[in-house]
Amino acid sequence: MTPWAEHAIWWHVYPLGFTGAPAAATAEPARHRLRQLENWLDYAVELGCSGLMLGPVFAAETHGYDTVDHFRIDPRLGDDSDFDRLVAAARGRGLRIVLDGVFNHVGRGFKPLVEGRRWFRRQGTDFEVFEGHRHLVKLDHEEPEVAQYVGEVLHHWLERGVSGWRFDATYAIPPEFWSRVLPAVREKHPEAWFVGEVLHGDYAAYVERSGLDTVTQYELWKAIWSSLNDANFFELSWALKRHDALLETFPPQTFIGNHDVTRLASRLDDERHFGHALALLLTVGGVPSVYYGDEQAFRGVKEEREGGDDAVRPAFPGTPGELAPYGWPTYRLHQRLIGMRRRHPWLVRARTEVLHLTNRAVAVRSYAGEDEVLTLLNVGDEPYRFPVATGGLTVIGAPVHADGGDPAVVPGHSWVVLSPR
Repeated sequence: MTPWAEHAIWWHVYPLGFTGAPAAATAEPARHRLRQLENWLDYAVELGCSGLMLGPVFAAETHGYDTVDHFRIDPRLGDDSDFDRLVAAARGRGLRIVLDGVFNHVGRGFKPLVEGRRWFRRQGTDFEVFEGHRHLVKLDHEEPEVAQYVGEVLHHWLERGVSGWRFDATYAIPPEFWSRVLPAVREKHPEAWFVGEVLHGDYAAYVERSGLDTVTQYELWKAIWSSLNDANFFELSWALKRHDALLETFPPQTFIGNHDVTRLASRLDDERHFGHALALLLTVGGVPSVYYGDEQAFRGVKEEREGGDDAVRPAFPGTPGELAPYGWPTYRLHQRLIGMRRRHPWLVRARTEVLHLTNRAVAVRSYAGEDEVLTLLNVGDEPYRFPVATGGLTVIGAPVHADGGDPAVVPGHSWVVLSPR
């Protein structure tokens, strides 16, 4: 993995929703909504992030995952000049940009499809579609021209200043496709970073066979909120063992929220456990991302229906000053924990071991060489004394600033992160 990515912490934004763009493409001239993101770059920097992971920005029919032109900025967001401005403004603040590339399927208006090229999978008399969505036509990844086209798209935007790519629905694409596409791209852009969206299965095998740098860690995402809701840290312990095994070969892309899932603040049965989830995200190995709005404790439930993603892809106001006041304590909690993460950059490849485990209490040690942090989580109603050695350790993360007291005793529904002095 390229060295800069070892230190990356992403602010993940879905631009069409963030900017309040209409749900479907229109015939109107380009609207310069992408410029709204410039007002939030300092906000991302102050949060502690080092880059923007952007959702789809290319010309599409509706939600952005039905691309019709990978070389053109969606007119609902703006044009090339708006994109160049954003890249320059981000670079001026030390922020990198990663783009979302949808190369498993395309919208029905995709020009090669309209022209009748042999780039698409057939199913009877019609085209094969993605997961039953008729307007999402699957590309044929065995077709050499498809691989050539995707390589050209990746190169084009890397030349324009982006630092990497997130590949949508990677789990539906044969890993060998990427092994054919990426070598030529890496030859021209050796520092580029590539992450694939994989939901389940053998993550390590996919990375090895594809040549990607990493894939999304959905198993850990699920285990974090599920173990908190069920008061079953045995589930978390099992997921951490699997996560630890992945770190032998690559650091997974970790998250507790994204554009496709119910918001953490809505998913958790007890809002007091939000900090527990965030502490885990930022003390275990991986390349973490924060989904826009989660840092303000936004709520939103994903529903399996037309428009069911809208609640988790909301518009942001014009400037940070227009956000509601009740979200800022969560923002400051993110700042503290992200700051802790940045002061311990070795955590990206840290291994983990569970030192103590009950249904409602768990002690997780993350370590690399002589470096270590200890995360203690308690979801019980009463204070819990962890039977672990804390001598020589000091508090580097907690719900509120705390001085004194026994760090091995964690109040009910609370957590603490400890590290050697």
